[in-house]
Amino acid sequence: MLRNTDLSWGAPAKLLHWAVAALVLAQIALGWAAVSWRLSPTKLDLFVWHKSTGMLILVLMVVRVAWRSANVAPSLPADMRSLERRTAHASHLLLYLLLLLMPMTGWIVNSAANIPFRMFWLIPIPAIVEPDKATADLAARVHFVLFVVLSLLVAVHIGAALRHHFLKRNEVLVRMLPGTGSAK
Repeated sequence: MLRNTDLSWGAPAKLLHWAVAALVLAQIALGWAAVSWRLSPTKLDLFVWHKSTGMLILVLMVVRVAWRSANVAPSLPADMRSLERRTAHASHLLLYLLLLLMPMTGWIVNSAANIPFRMFWLIPIPAIVEPDKATADLAARVHFVLFVVLSLLVAVHIGAALRHHFLKRNEVLVRMLPGTGSAK
């Protein structure tokens, strides 16, 4: 099933969801390792991997937003309260926004720090702001705050999916799992 239906997410939506999820987890490890590593060629390589993965997330999120806007989203369970529905919609919107803003702020940090960058050592990525230390410092602080907010929101997102699966016993989690579709 390619297209989303009222009952389930289509294969492209699932692929984009899980690819971005895996890349975000990799980003956390790469980011902390790059910041913590002693100054060396390995540290520089870790930053290239971190920045490249961030740009890949940005591209995938643009595709994901386009796919989501061209497809219906499966309906939420009928027994969900109004506040829970609004919270689910708001949290998904915030997740999408953060997953777009995180790579953008990283790109601004890199550009303002005047560091030439090639995605995965191959694709040159142009600067999007002029070199400026104050801008680089501010963007780095914003990038970190967004990381903290994203981490908390991801934890809530995972918790909500598990709650739907184990406590409410509905299809919210199952319909996003690869290889599944609703038979209803």
